[in-house]
Amino acid sequence: NELYLKRLIVGGFDGVYEYSKNFRNEGMDRTHNPEFTAMEIYVAYKDYNWMMEFTENLLEHCAVAVNGTSEATFGKHQVDFKAPYGRITMTDAIKKFTGFDITGKSEKELFEAAKDMGIEVDETMGKGKLIDEIFGEKCEGNFIQPTFITDYPKEMSPLCKEHRENPELTERFELMVCGKEIANAYSELNDPIDQRNRFEEQLKLSEKGDDEAMFIDHDFLRALEYGMPPTSGLGIGMDRLIMFLTNKQSIQEVLFFPQMRPEKKAATPKPEDFIKIGVPQEWVDTVMHEFGTVAKLKEQKHTQVHQKLNGLRKKNKLPIAALQLDEVEKWFE
Repeated sequence: NELYLKRLIVGGFDGVYEYSKNFRNEGMDRTHNPEFTAMEIYVAYKDYNWMMEFTENLLEHCAVAVNGTSEATFGKHQVDFKAPYGRITMTDAIKKFTGFDITGKSEKELFEAAKDMGIEVDETMGKGKLIDEIFGEKCEGNFIQPTFITDYPKEMSPLCKEHRENPELTERFELMVCGKEIANAYSELNDPIDQRNRFEEQLKLSEKGDDEAMFIDHDFLRALEYGMPPTSGLGIGMDRLIMFLTNKQSIQEVLFFPQMRPEKKAATPKPEDFIKIGVPQEWVDTVMHEFGTVAKLKEQKHTQVHQKLNGLRKKNKLPIAALQLDEVEKWFE
């Protein structure tokens, strides 16, 4: 719903928010579900610095409302949602936990560095995806207390405004708690020319095989051409946040309709099932049509089955021999 909410900012709203069901065609694990609830908010004339303060104050308020204190227990961790939160740039986080500096590195250098770190990568990954894999594998799990990861490389953030001091970066943050991301926010990109170029770069990645790359949204570009004020946006994964506030170890525990086991279906009857109990080959189709399964057939009395089948034979003028009572009786042995 991101691009639609931004269109409302273009249309003159100074602030909009929405709770919505999102769906991503991805796998499931303890903290991921393909369908999830997100809260998104967009505020005109604000930037990501303002949004960081808003986010930490919001989550402190939520923690106190749920538990009566800013502290929450999650598994073996005691997490304190009291503002302010720690902040570290994406570049410094990777340097801290891997010793590798991503600044100015080419796609090939990032690919080789990731392989040297034992990270599974492939040729479809561009610079942004490679950096994301390095951070996810080597850094993310180290952030237990709420921490803002800031200033992401431009390749990772196609909808995010260029950093005011470094054109290689963007004004973006993600909030990490217990090694997982629960919030993602930007100073929103409101330059239609820059946005078109970013979409075109995403299209190249898509053609290369990156199934997470974005498509070109021409309606959104047209909206930006009318003019969007400087804006900051934030998205929070509500299900995961509720997990952390209520000490639930699986996202399934906080969903109203969690993934359930497939409904058990009765086995489809086969002609062999009836032949096995002695039903003549020429009678199998009629018996299957009338009784469905061997189990349902045996719920009847053999005398009733004998009368019913011979009655059908006579009524429908079936070109098959009549059944004898002792013959039918053997089916029930």
